[in-house]
Amino acid sequence: MLSPLDWALIEAWQERGIPLHIILRGIERVFDLIDKQPNRKRTVKSLLYCKEEVEAQYAEWLESQVGAVSSQQSAVSSQHPEKESLFSNDAIEEHLRQVSADLTAAKVQTGGDLSETLERVLNRLTELQTNYESAEKLEESLEKMDNLIDETLLKTADTEKFKAEVEKQIASYRGKMDAEVFQRTYDLMILKRLREERNIPRLSLFYL
Repeated sequence: MLSPLDWALIEAWQERGIPLHIILRGIERVFDLIDKQPNRKRTVKSLLYCKEEVEAQYAEWLESQVGAVSSQQSAVSSQHPEKESLFSNDAIEEHLRQVSADLTAAKVQTGGDLSETLERVLNRLTELQTNYESAEKLEESLEKMDNLIDETLLKTADTEKFKAEVEKQIASYRGKMDAEVFQRTYDLMILKRLREERNIPRLSLFYL
């Protein structure tokens, strides 16, 4: 079972744009190495155990992309426009309808700045439902709206009731993570709890 810290790490990878196949390859390599150990007694109990290998695989992949010919990518896109996006139009439209309905329900239970933010996001979602250039452009807009909601939550919501719980969950990792990564993980976990408390969905297409 994935822990809250594991989910926070997954969100951090997604926000950095690390391709899924790179993450899976890193995880598989960790398990392969463990399986090859004679009389192995160690088991993987957290996704964090795979973090270093995923980071290494991602670094290698980034280096391999240096010098890639962008014109080749353009050619593929023009010859196969249906492959431009991983998401079908029907799936996107349904996702936008669902998150709009969930946000509308959440807005009824809020007030003040958060209510105003959700109203702005809902108006923008209404525009996007009938007018978006591509899935990629749409994702950029959805990420900006997610960030806007997160910023408003952190400014207006009572985070004190979650701090002790989250700090306890990740205390043992403080010395094993860079300070910046630790703080980002902490913020992600707080935001996850705040959204759950108010039934505010993630808008990103990666939550389809």
